[in-house]
Amino acid sequence: MPRPQKSRRICCYPDYWSFAPDQDTANDTLTMSLDEFETIRLIDYQSKTQEQCAQEMNVARTTVTAIYDTARKKLAQALVEGRRIVISGGNYTLDNTVSEEITRKGNGIMRIAVTYENGQIFQHFGRTEQFKLYDVADGKIINEQVVGTMGAGHGALAGFLKNAQADVLICGGIGGGAQMAMQEAGITLYGGNMGSADEAVQAFLAQTLVQNDNPTCDHHDHEHGEGHSCGDHGCGTHSCGNH
Repeated sequence: MPRPQKSRRICCYPDYWSFAPDQDTANDTLTMSLDEFETIRLIDYQSKTQEQCAQEMNVARTTVTAIYDTARKKLAQALVEGRRIVISGGNYTLDNTVSEEITRKGNGIMRIAVTYENGQIFQHFGRTEQFKLYDVADGKIINEQVVGTMGAGHGALAGFLKNAQADVLICGGIGGGAQMAMQEAGITLYGGNMGSADEAVQAFLAQTLVQNDNPTCDHHDHEHGEGHSCGDHGCGTHSCGNH
């Protein structure tokens, strides 16, 4: 019987989940797993050695070599053959760094996370400094807590919520990359909301909260200021408009 494959540790979810030479003419689609993407990020983007990459991913260097070779082959195929790349899945675990103040939820508990500022739903997901977490059992809120995000950005915030055991996210504007990260994390998204965080959760429990089809960062009428960035990613930087 073959030995079970060891999960590869990744820093956080990527901000960008698909690439194509031209959306109308791309040939086929290649799927790059998140652990393959992580080797590209660490070795080619951050200039780490394969040994350093192996340490960060908590696997053997030979394993990293094999993953990296496969990832580079896919990049080459995409460039030469005009294929679209989609990042999805893989045998990975997220870096489980999460604040000790976040309590672990019990069995049968639903955890709702809301982007939070002064009692209101904070409007820019990637700049969220706090979430309010609501634990629900039998349709009733049994615990609430406000937690800090430790300065995480888009992709890192998705990992933060997954490690915080969130099942549902209620937020204002959220970019397409972060939406993909929520999907990968298995977190149900209710974006494009405004107003009281508590009232939004009550609406969700009453099944009257609407899932917006296009809850992007420019969903609301207010404008970003000049040079605005939705936040620094834990593993790099980016601006909100690129998601």
